[in-house]
Amino acid sequence: MVMPRFVRPKEGDSESSPNLYVANCGPAVGLSFDTIASAFSSFGEVKGVYAADESGARVIVSFLEPASAHSAFIALNGRPCPHLGGRSLHIRHSILQPPSCREMASVPVSLNASDLNIPGLYLFHDFISVVEEGQLLQAVDTGSWISLSKRRVQHYGYKFCYDTRNVDTKQHLGALPSFVSFILERISLSPDIPETLDLDQLTVNEYPPGVGLSPHIDTHSAFEGLIFSLSLAGPCIMEFRRYTAGSWVPKTASISGMEVENPNSCSEVSGKAIYLPPRSMLLLSGEARCAWHHYIPHHKLYVQVLNVYGCIAKA
Repeated sequence: MVMPRFVRPKEGDSESSPNLYVANCGPAVGLSFDTIASAFSSFGEVKGVYAADESGARVIVSFLEPASAHSAFIALNGRPCPHLGGRSLHIRHSILQPPSCREMASVPVSLNASDLNIPGLYLFHDFISVVEEGQLLQAVDTGSWISLSKRRVQHYGYKFCYDTRNVDTKQHLGALPSFVSFILERISLSPDIPETLDLDQLTVNEYPPGVGLSPHIDTHSAFEGLIFSLSLAGPCIMEFRRYTAGSWVPKTASISGMEVENPNSCSEVSGKAIYLPPRSMLLLSGEARCAWHHYIPHHKLYVQVLNVYGCIAKA
């Protein structure tokens, strides 16, 4: 399903639109879409709240009636909203634009994995503490980096070979580093992890500000069914796509360790998004691991993010 897209109205059309573009408002500043909808519902029936872009701090509030939108604009633009933590909102009118078939429109951003209804997707908030995050960042910074085109990486356990798009299980790099021991123990003891496992492959990715991640499914032939991703240093929004015309496990080509599809029709694409705060652990398993492409849109507002990516290499 392609989600609605909104743009600035032409001069004179503002008051005829039921949609508002609202800045300084969204998951990135701690406000869920339900909270936003509730705050604006005092001006009239709210049809939906959508992410205006990938920042997580700007949304579209869509009313049933244009008069409701205009009342909200008059009352809240440039003023603190008591129902949204006293945040000052910056608002303008917006109109619906039909989506392009070649471009995915914005999708609502969720704070919890359960809201996405993707089987096998889990998000554990505050999986590590602020102190532990600082210690991890210091430990990683002393390691040896491999420079790729837009990011730096470190490999532990088994090296991922970008030329062959696979891991060579005959070339073991040694045990995983001691600085992740407490993370592995926490994973093994967590009652929320769906199965017991021993991770043996670890990749650290450093994404500079503005650098994202292209849509992909991690190579099926390289890794087992569970993949863990720990976010450090900064937040980001991860989006998911599923091409519904294909089989449950899509037939794909592999590029740099990623299995990428090029669908013929974007009308068969489902899109969802989730906010990943620092110190959160994302788990991909089952359908989320094998059937949904995940990616981080390139956006100039993103801060530097470090990602510790653990999995089991296939023998």
